[in-house]
Amino acid sequence: MPTNSFRLAVMPGDGIGVEVMDAALAVLDAAERRHGLATKREAAPGGALLYKETGNALPEASFKTAQAADAILFGAMGWPDIRYPDGTEIAPQLDLRFRLNLYAGVRPIRAIPGVPTALADPRARDIDLVILRESTEGLFASRDKGTIENDRVARDTMVITREVTERLSRFAFRLARRRAKKRGRPGAVTLVDKSNVFRSFAFMRKVYYEVAPEFPDVKASHHYIDAMALDLVRRPWDFDVLPTENMFGDIISDLGAGLIGGMGFAPSADAGDEHALFQPSHGTAPDIAGKGIANPTAMILSTAMMLDWLGDRSGSQACSDAATEIEAAVDRIFAEKQVQSFDIGGRSGTTDIAKAVIASLGKKG
Repeated sequence: MPTNSFRLAVMPGDGIGVEVMDAALAVLDAAERRHGLATKREAAPGGALLYKETGNALPEASFKTAQAADAILFGAMGWPDIRYPDGTEIAPQLDLRFRLNLYAGVRPIRAIPGVPTALADPRARDIDLVILRESTEGLFASRDKGTIENDRVARDTMVITREVTERLSRFAFRLARRRAKKRGRPGAVTLVDKSNVFRSFAFMRKVYYEVAPEFPDVKASHHYIDAMALDLVRRPWDFDVLPTENMFGDIISDLGAGLIGGMGFAPSADAGDEHALFQPSHGTAPDIAGKGIANPTAMILSTAMMLDWLGDRSGSQACSDAATEIEAAVDRIFAEKQVQSFDIGGRSGTTDIAKAVIASLGKKG
């Protein structure tokens, strides 16, 4: 029998991560009341400010809390002036990806009604794609392993494995199949690589096309990363699911967010076979932290993604319905100009947007 009770690890982090998390949890409270859901939330401290205070950015107790949870809600972590001794950024989110094997970085890029898009073409309102960033290897496999030789040569190594490429490919095709049912049109997966230059990417493409025949109902194709960067500006409405290597996914995710109003409208998930973490695509935004003007939309939509994932995993229709309702409420408040966030030239603060979403839950039209 499906459960409607879940254990969540809550990791607000630094800067506006704390503010948008509070907004998202308020929306989650309202959705739980409406749909008979219950979550037991456990705080899991981490981040750059904690590192500055204690010397530890991700305490083992916080990791264990995240590991034991049904899902992880993550705000944002990092701070420009707080770095490890080697000069790299404090990024516990990367530690969680590697330690929990969260290989699939799911980055929906969807135009929200009423939110200005970067493209004047009227087809921009139809942008609805998912960048699927492999999150445990690629160029990021060299994190903490790069070398500097005699202060003259620096080396980082890219790693592509068959096992992870097969899992990522199957994840992409299953996601496209699921999206096809919701959208009422055939799914399509486009691998983004640089196989004309690098042997690792040629291998990735080979493995991808070995998996593709398992999903005959989903169209499989490929695109070079440079051409995709162009076409995400030229014709983003033509794409569906875009699996790609870690660094490429990192870059084009930001490009995609820019198409739909900015990082404040870009949710994300890092999913594996056993665990999943949900967070906005944006960072900690020190320049606006504490001012109450951060846009919580990406965090709220990430929370909806979490509910959708829990619903699919557990069979809870209440979770799935709550996810759909939150997304519809977000669309409604922006389409009707009930709110306009600061990042798109409006005056609606973090709390204003959360309250508008809550008030709009379950409304029709």
